[in-house]
Amino acid sequence: MSEPRLVEVRRNVLKQNDVIARGLRERFREAGVFVVSLVSSPGSGKTMFLERTLTELQPRYRVAALVGDLATENDALRLARSKAPVKQITTGTLCHLEASMVENALQEWELQQMDFLFIENVGNLVCPSSYDLGENLRLVLMSVTEGEDKPLKYPTIFNTADVAVITKNELAQAVEFDWQAARQNIESVRPGMKIFRLSAKTGAGMEEYLTFLIQQRDEQRAAALGA
Repeated sequence: MSEPRLVEVRRNVLKQNDVIARGLRERFREAGVFVVSLVSSPGSGKTMFLERTLTELQPRYRVAALVGDLATENDALRLARSKAPVKQITTGTLCHLEASMVENALQEWELQQMDFLFIENVGNLVCPSSYDLGENLRLVLMSVTEGEDKPLKYPTIFNTADVAVITKNELAQAVEFDWQAARQNIESVRPGMKIFRLSAKTGAGMEEYLTFLIQQRDEQRAAALGA
C-alpha cells in the first residue's frame, strides 16, 4: 500500500471515529453523565489511581468504568474491588481505544443510571492522542518514576489532554523527582494546564482532585440545563 493511500485510510478512520465520538458526547450530555478518560504509559499507576477514584466517589455518586487492554482482564478484575460496574474492552493488536469500542461496550448499560463514567485507555502515550472518545475531560498521567521530561517526549498527548496528573508522589523524594522541572516541561508544551500531584496509595492530593472532578461535572450539568 502506497504512502498516499495509507494517509487517506488513516484520515477516513479518524473521520469515522470523530462522527461516532460526537454521537457519544451527545448521548452522554442527554443522560447527564460526566465522562473522564485516562491516558498514560504502562506502569504509571493508572489502575490504582482509578480504583481509588471509584472507591472515593462511590458513596456519593453512581460511577462506572470501561477498561482498555491489549489482552488480559486483570485491570477490570482489580477495579471490580471498588464495587463499581466495570467492563473490559480487549483491543487485541490495537494500542488504543476507539469510539466504536466504547459505543459497543455501553450497549448493555443505562447511561441515565450514572453520574460519572471513567474510560481507562490502553497504556500508551502515542496512539490514544488521535482518538476522541466523546469524553468531557481527558487526564494524562505521568508518575514520578518516569522522569520529568515525559511532556517533552510526548507533547501531542499533553496537548490533547485537559489535565495532567503526577502520580506515585510518595516516591518523589526517593527517586529525586524535580517537581519544578516537571511543571516547567508541562507548561512549555501546554501553557496553563491544570496539574495535580497526588498519591493513590496514601491518598495525598486525592481530595483536591476529586473536588475538581465534582465541580467540572456540576458545571457541565448546569450548562446542559441552561442550553
